[in-house]
Amino acid sequence: MRRVRPIAVVALALVVAVSSACGTGGEVGPDGTDGSQSTQSATPPDDQLNLNGTVNVRFALEPASLNTFTTAGVALDQVLLDNVYQGLVAVDTNAKDQLVPSLATSWEQSSDGLTYTFRLVQNAKFHDGSPLTSADVVWSLQQVIAPGSKSLRAQDFKSVADVSAADPATVTIRLKQRDTTLLWNLAHRGGIVYKSGTDFATLDGAENGSGPFRVTQWNRGSTLTLSRWDDYRGPAPKVAKVVFHYIIEPNTANNAELTGQIDILTASDPTLLQAFRGQEDKFSVLRGTSTDEYTLAFNEANPVLANPDVRHAIRQALDKDAIIKTFGAGIRIGGPVPPQDPWYEDLTSLDQYNPENARKLLAAAGYGNGLQLTVEYPNHYIPALSDILVSNLKDVGITLNVRVVEFQTWLSKVYKNHDYELSVVIHAEARDIGNYARPEYYFGYDNKQVQQLYRDALTAETEDARNDLLRKMTRQIAEDAPCDWLFLVELNTVVRKGIYGVPQHETNNRFPLSKLAVAK
Repeated sequence: MRRVRPIAVVALALVVAVSSACGTGGEVGPDGTDGSQSTQSATPPDDQLNLNGTVNVRFALEPASLNTFTTAGVALDQVLLDNVYQGLVAVDTNAKDQLVPSLATSWEQSSDGLTYTFRLVQNAKFHDGSPLTSADVVWSLQQVIAPGSKSLRAQDFKSVADVSAADPATVTIRLKQRDTTLLWNLAHRGGIVYKSGTDFATLDGAENGSGPFRVTQWNRGSTLTLSRWDDYRGPAPKVAKVVFHYIIEPNTANNAELTGQIDILTASDPTLLQAFRGQEDKFSVLRGTSTDEYTLAFNEANPVLANPDVRHAIRQALDKDAIIKTFGAGIRIGGPVPPQDPWYEDLTSLDQYNPENARKLLAAAGYGNGLQLTVEYPNHYIPALSDILVSNLKDVGITLNVRVVEFQTWLSKVYKNHDYELSVVIHAEARDIGNYARPEYYFGYDNKQVQQLYRDALTAETEDARNDLLRKMTRQIAEDAPCDWLFLVELNTVVRKGIYGVPQHETNNRFPLSKLAVAK
């Protein structure tokens, strides 16, 4: 068998700098900079830290449930992945998305690529005190791959033939065919290890993970508290508690940071960063990469939007630079892949802003006299963005009605029931390109060539071959225009002085707390 180095496995060599894509930064200050920084101060020694401290963090979206097996939405991953629940492997977003050990110390892949063998850490336990063994890993994965599984990630593990345990510390996964995404998927929701026999229905308001933190309080609609678990097998967290404050409105979140209610302001509105300038003795602003694509989806089950001329017309009607300027920061990408993915290609030349041609396309589609459409728009997104969509589309003869909905309504109406015409939502999941190969996904996008390219990429023998196939797939998706990708978010995190080890990159889909620390 081929032994895989745990730190470098599936290390992704291609990383495109943000500046290579078209876009703008945050609001620029008098000194010609936007006041953000790419690094943060080193954490002081323990004797200079308050090891019993509490850190308060602002998040925008609250999860509807703590059930990671069946509940959709990255708000749940953001809180629980790495902190409360763990898988065999994890993702280090500060190291360009390298896969790193978690409950597995190492793993091996057979020469034919069909068998993976994992060695588990010693002394792992669940929060109820019971030991975590290979039997729990096997049971957890069996629930994902079982026929009729309710797991949100069942689709990600269709390549798995069986899972077995040779002894309490060894797990073997056997595949039906090569799967170049297996390790990546194991590092996410579908790879969580639960206690064998867990009734998932009991997890709606409780948890029994194996991570360094426990959920100790949830004031629904307000805060969720994680507390350090003293029986954790690894290094103890350097803070006793982390309280997540769910504050949707950006100005309210800003005021919470300025007045000391919170210590870390994630996903800060870039147009509001001016409030922290000139206060470098109190705050720092961290700039981070993201996988957060503001996506305008077209429901192709609608006969109007099934016409590619209409979809391309909408794309060409939208001024992405104006949208980014209104938002305050962002990157034009032209497709469904962020620059840090190894199969990224700059596709911004496709469907460039061209309102005159958009009118021609609409006329060719039979809508030269106008068209009315409705967009479902989550209520925590800034109204200025929907205003630009309305204005740009009006310029080409499309009347856009904006229906503002709560995010839980969006999940039910759009994501689950596919009851919409247009939809705006942030796609924050990392490497979610496979969604475009799923006709049952809420887009309703069904391209057999794309689906075949994805299947071929999954079974490719090398990473280079996989990346080439996914690059072709991405271009085909962009040319078909099942969506318009308005921009990629650039993350700004405001941190109070004296707070260290703050997650910086891709923080809307995971926020590991193990290095968080607070000065005395």
